[in-house]
Amino acid sequence: MSLTTIGVIGIIVLLILLFSNMPVGFVMAMIGFLGFAYLKGWGPGFSVLTKDFFQMFSAHSLTVIPLFMFMGQISFYSGISRRLYDSAYVLMGARKGGLAMATVAACAGFAAISGSTNATAATMATVTLPEMKRFGYDMGLATGAVAAAGSLGILIPPSTLFIVYGILTEQSIGKLFVAGILPGLLLAALFMLAIYLRVRHNPALAPAGPKTTFIQKVKSLTGVLEALLIFGAVMGGLFVGLFTPTEAAATGAFFTLLLSVIRRQLSWKDFLKAIADTTRLSCMVMVIVAGATVFGHFMAVTRIPFDLSIWVGGLPLPRMMIMMVIILIYLVGGCFMDGFALIMLTVPIFFPVALALGFDPIWFGVIIVLIAEMGVITPPVGINVYVVYGVAKTIPLQTIFKGVMPFLLALIICNVLLLIFPQIALFLPGLM
Repeated sequence: MSLTTIGVIGIIVLLILLFSNMPVGFVMAMIGFLGFAYLKGWGPGFSVLTKDFFQMFSAHSLTVIPLFMFMGQISFYSGISRRLYDSAYVLMGARKGGLAMATVAACAGFAAISGSTNATAATMATVTLPEMKRFGYDMGLATGAVAAAGSLGILIPPSTLFIVYGILTEQSIGKLFVAGILPGLLLAALFMLAIYLRVRHNPALAPAGPKTTFIQKVKSLTGVLEALLIFGAVMGGLFVGLFTPTEAAATGAFFTLLLSVIRRQLSWKDFLKAIADTTRLSCMVMVIVAGATVFGHFMAVTRIPFDLSIWVGGLPLPRMMIMMVIILIYLVGGCFMDGFALIMLTVPIFFPVALALGFDPIWFGVIIVLIAEMGVITPPVGINVYVVYGVAKTIPLQTIFKGVMPFLLALIICNVLLLIFPQIALFLPGLM
């Protein structure tokens, strides 16, 4: 068999195993090891497997992942997420659709101290769905808003996907973080606009909540101060070049823990839970990265990435049309694969093409993460939908998938705006 045929067989087996819900990292490592060993021998295969896993788990650059994970978990267990929603609830809840808009605002705030789409969706679903149900919200709109707004966790910094993309492409993680701020705010605004238009078309979907006074609105802002302090410490230091992403993560984790202790909002039991969850999530991410590295070495031997990049780059189309082809490939792939797996598999293929076409690597990273956001809410994989379904329990899965459709349109519009106006992503990094 030719090298290309062997590579295609490996990809098909990988997809079959992924669809059977086997762990992504282990599947990629296994297929990569077996494929590499088949082509180069068992000795080199074991050498690649052990070396890749050792290098990934001992890489200094990856220490940023558990630190940001810890920051997000401490924020959750100390009640920062609840206070964020309470503030947004007071500020926006009195208007029709206001609770759903408050959910988007709270998700954006929690994303700024979480870095995980799953954590943001699960946390906010627990906090917001009972409130929207109590006020008679349509559950399709309510669950769709939570699932979609939860995706902000991988765009608004700190973002684990930006970290992985930065490591894969050797780009500045600090610049990637800063590049995600304006697109994240733009997307949050588009999500709120989608809610407004839906409710304006059908007011029965989202009745108005209780009215609040101006004094109550001002007092409610105290619930946002903690998140702003943490976000300011992390992103401010990165923006002015005061410290590296790893040092920023350590600073954020320290300030989050310090604020939780000062406010006496974190029990010893919850602290231990935060450590356990951080360990579990960090190991999951790092195993995926290591497994994808092994699989990447197998793909490199088959030359499929090189052949595919040459084919895409050689298409007789304008460079923007070629970028649209790449985005379409990512969009289709995101419907069937986990975002981490998709990025690990495809970035080594398409990143050189994007550079050859003259696209900015930081801008390309934001585009890739935006498309990954679509993947977390599109069927059949749509992991955020399943997270919300696990919290809501009584809401049919098809209702949630139907509820995210207007927000999917908002994501598409955001992508189009970034294609037309790349400075939305590049303006802040340009100031660093």
